[in-house]
Amino acid sequence: MSEHIKPPYTLWQLALYFMRLGTFGFGGPVALVGYMHRDLVERRNWISESDYKEGLALAQIAPGPLAAQLGIYLGFVHYRIRGATVAGFAFVMPSFLMVLALGWAYVSFGGLTWMQSVFYGVGAAVIGIMVISAHKLTVKNVGRDKLLWAIYLLLAAVTVITQSEIAWLFIGAGVLVWLVRCKPRLGSWSLAVLSPAQSLPNLALATATDPNTLIQIALFFTKAGAFVFGSGLAIVPFLYGGIVTEHHWLNDKQFVDAVAVAMITPGPVVITTGFIGYLISGVPGAFLAALATFVPCYLVTVIAAPYFKKYGKLPALVAFVDGITAAAIGAISGSVVVLAQRSITDVPTALLAAVTAALLWKVKKLPEPIIVLGAALVGLVVYPLMHH
Repeated sequence: MSEHIKPPYTLWQLALYFMRLGTFGFGGPVALVGYMHRDLVERRNWISESDYKEGLALAQIAPGPLAAQLGIYLGFVHYRIRGATVAGFAFVMPSFLMVLALGWAYVSFGGLTWMQSVFYGVGAAVIGIMVISAHKLTVKNVGRDKLLWAIYLLLAAVTVITQSEIAWLFIGAGVLVWLVRCKPRLGSWSLAVLSPAQSLPNLALATATDPNTLIQIALFFTKAGAFVFGSGLAIVPFLYGGIVTEHHWLNDKQFVDAVAVAMITPGPVVITTGFIGYLISGVPGAFLAALATFVPCYLVTVIAAPYFKKYGKLPALVAFVDGITAAAIGAISGSVVVLAQRSITDVPTALLAAVTAALLWKVKKLPEPIIVLGAALVGLVVYPLMHH
């Protein structure tokens, strides 16, 4: 097991890496998960391929934001709970401070023309980044396995058609690959080890009627963090239902701006909850909303990781994990299409996305922050011309 070997990096190096990823990691969960693989597995050899795959699978099965969960798991691999805590905190903090600053600017100066201009450019470039990330993940994990390809294509199609990620399909894909590869005798092996996370208490539902807004914020966002699977994008419809329709905390325009803020800031997409919390009730609201969103996924990861390490090499679990991974990458590829429909609205945005993808394809070591910065500048110039 990896814990007996002295890790090739210190806890401080891990913290610095995740801080940097949280500060410059653009492109949403797909891209972030891809960067972690590129940096920690391929370039630095800090994390083994199998540990990474286990972490990705656990992040897929468990509810909560995908990239943050994978980061917490990778911190856990060598440094256990300390590592998980440091990685999670270092990853979320930079983008939280950014959305706090943006929330303050938004409330103080109203309007968002410059933000819309930046988002116009960055949103398009992000699609290019995601296309390349999704392609790499597909080649690496789906390979030539016909069954995995069938799962991948089905999930991609379902994600595009329903514009959401359906959690039970991930689990179903895992079970299917397990049945096909392992041909288990019924009752021979149980998948119960996988779900210490499934029995979440329904506290949130019982007390959500409390008149105090801060308590309502804490409960609502805990529920959001606990019941949303897959990428941060999956949380958007759930948030909309609660924040705009049910509680009337924000109007449509403010909510769309909040999602834009999630996209123009690096780090986990779900950090938009901090921005929303700020709009509802200032700094305390921002802290509570962000904390409540991330605590469930932290607890689930730390509680489930030891079981996952213990049983992770069983052929049944490996098959299950392969199925879930293929399903997840299919859903991720599908979400690229869904996002593209929202971000690519005219000829300049289509060109930006295409040029970004081409650049990343040709220039292997091109840093994403440079692309994002360039796209933001293009947006500032082109957006006012297109929307005057």
